[in-house]
Amino acid sequence: MRIIETLLAYARGHYLQLLAALVLAVLSAWAGIGLFAVAGWFLSKTFIVGASIAFDLFSPSALVRGLSFLRISLRYAERISGHTTTLNLLASLRTRVFARILALSPRQLARYRDGELVARLTSDIDVLDQSFLTLAIPALSSGICAISFAYVAGHWMPTLAWTTAACLLVCAWLIPAWLAYAVHRQAATAQIGEGQVRSLVQAATNAHTDIVAFGTQPHVQQAFVQAARALAAAQRRQANVGALGQGLQDVGMGAAIVLALWIGLDGLHAHRLDSAPVWVGIVLATISLFEVASPLMQGASRLGAIAEAARRVQALFHDEPSISSPPHPLALPESSDIVLQAVQLAYPGGPLIFDAFDLALPEGTRTAIVGPSGAGKSTLLALLLRLIDPLDGRVLLGGIDLRQLDLEQLHRRIAILSQDSPVFMGTIRENLQIGAAEASEAQMWHVLEQAHLADFVRGLDDGLDAWVGESGRTLSAGQARRLCLARILLTSARVWLLDEPTAGLDMTTAQALLHDLADAAGTRTVLLATHDRFPDEIFDMVLSLGGKDAT
Repeated sequence: MRIIETLLAYARGHYLQLLAALVLAVLSAWAGIGLFAVAGWFLSKTFIVGASIAFDLFSPSALVRGLSFLRISLRYAERISGHTTTLNLLASLRTRVFARILALSPRQLARYRDGELVARLTSDIDVLDQSFLTLAIPALSSGICAISFAYVAGHWMPTLAWTTAACLLVCAWLIPAWLAYAVHRQAATAQIGEGQVRSLVQAATNAHTDIVAFGTQPHVQQAFVQAARALAAAQRRQANVGALGQGLQDVGMGAAIVLALWIGLDGLHAHRLDSAPVWVGIVLATISLFEVASPLMQGASRLGAIAEAARRVQALFHDEPSISSPPHPLALPESSDIVLQAVQLAYPGGPLIFDAFDLALPEGTRTAIVGPSGAGKSTLLALLLRLIDPLDGRVLLGGIDLRQLDLEQLHRRIAILSQDSPVFMGTIRENLQIGAAEASEAQMWHVLEQAHLADFVRGLDDGLDAWVGESGRTLSAGQARRLCLARILLTSARVWLLDEPTAGLDMTTAQALLHDLADAAGTRTVLLATHDRFPDEIFDMVLSLGGKDAT
């Protein structure tokens, strides 16, 4: 049921496209069946009557040519329609899954291993994506073709027609159902193993420097080899069962042809040579009829993987975001005054981080937040962004509880710059446009001047269109932070949250960045959480958080 539920949800909004693909698949199959049937009847009839002047040679020969061209055209249209629909489905589901991932809170995201969400967004959806072309459409078209073949051919040879249809249904439905049952566990194991291998690769890539520095390459390599071997073993077992299913399907087709030959012999023994051309046409049509079911073995052998992928994707949709906008949000207030009233907060299973914590930050103030690791500096910033909600108490913006505001509007008012603020693979222009998609070049150069990065960008051959590489590899750490600062300057945010923005920078670069941040901030509210030294003269207040709780 989970598979059906997921596939129906997957196909929502694309039913007409899928119906068109199914109709084209059936018409293409019937063009092929008709071509083989007419060709077999025509050749055998010509052989029987010889050069008899009473036999019309031109009509059937024209029909053969017409069906041949029709079959080619319909098959091409079927491929175009099927793959176009599949690509649309792929884009639709991947967009929905990505949107669901974005809606999850940091606490919810922390439950997933590195690379696990990427695996769900890529390999799991790819498996679901193929289910229509290799399973749903072939199964439906096989059933339609089998019943319609029996009905049409039954006018001439009922026993032969219905026997052939029954063989096709066995090969198209019963054998794939058995195959899916037999290979279910191996396919599910392979799907899970593929996700584990992907997670290991991403984790090793992210932690490459530490792995090399601590000399743990053999351990990481061993873990990867074990996961890869388990995946290969599951895929090998899956392939073996799939090959057996394909063999059984070939045996079924052979049995149908043998039965067709056997049943047709009765007509010959009774000297009913007029039925011989029809018999030959049906025998050849049987060969084409079974082509419809050929993709089913691939789909059935992966049904376990499809079920596992459906479970993993559905789990994302059933995981409701713990932080969301209210049904009827209040308008964003004009004031950006921040007040925390009697806030109490603890992470699951951990001690209290804040207990009856009060704080007032008038608009335009600049506050440095200091304290040891675990004191709650980053947690305080997360509260202001409403990435987490307090267990008790309130966080107010302009006198309104954050839980009464629309999240998108809130995040336009409050921006964050941290040591982990990403530089995305692309150009400098594209990275700046994340802050304001419609920003003009003049605005971009203005914020680059404020961030003291304009001279560097002007020195690049492509200027704003210079490629920064993955994670900003062509930039130094300081340049990457300044690019992120310029991006924030393009936003309309009136509150800046700075979470260790100087981490990893040398003292000179760090102090210069903090001064530039202060100059660029203007009248905005600034909260800086840091372990590093900072210029006292640019902050109005220093908030010291204790080790266990802040009061």
